[in-house]
Amino acid sequence: MHKKINNSLTKNFIQGLRPLANTLPQQIKKILKKNGFNLSSLVDNWTKIVGKEISDKCYPLNIKAQRNSKDVALILNVIHGKEIDIEYNKKNIIEKINSYFGYSFVKNISIKTINIRYANLKKKNLVEKNKKNFESHLEKIKDLNLKNKLENLINAFNKKK
Repeated sequence: MHKKINNSLTKNFIQGLRPLANTLPQQIKKILKKNGFNLSSLVDNWTKIVGKEISDKCYPLNIKAQRNSKDVALILNVIHGKEIDIEYNKKNIIEKINSYFGYSFVKNISIKTINIRYANLKKKNLVEKNKKNFESHLEKIKDLNLKNKLENLINAFNKKK
């Protein structure tokens, strides 16, 4: 073990090992300091945090933080017609999110309305386009066993959606 003196701080390292924080690029350090990792954690665990009833009506879009303060506003995409339910449950959602993170993370919630019919229509067109794309690629495969397994995988995936 040796000591390294850096910026008037003494740090102990074992055989040249460095802390992970020293290996991260400056841009990533800035994002982590601004709680950027919390959005991905929030999106990944949204249903667990707020429950199935609320998560069926909305999902997190973005997190906005004020530069000088630590007040964070969560922006939710809410299905058209469900805005009132989410508006009444704002305090409940904030409490659940803050209890999940263990500290007062979200101070306010903003609502952005989306039209679910348009989103479903767009998604359906994308699925049809991808299906044609997969079929064109499957025709090029010469191995019948591999081709059948890929077709079964695509069919199972489409049934799930």
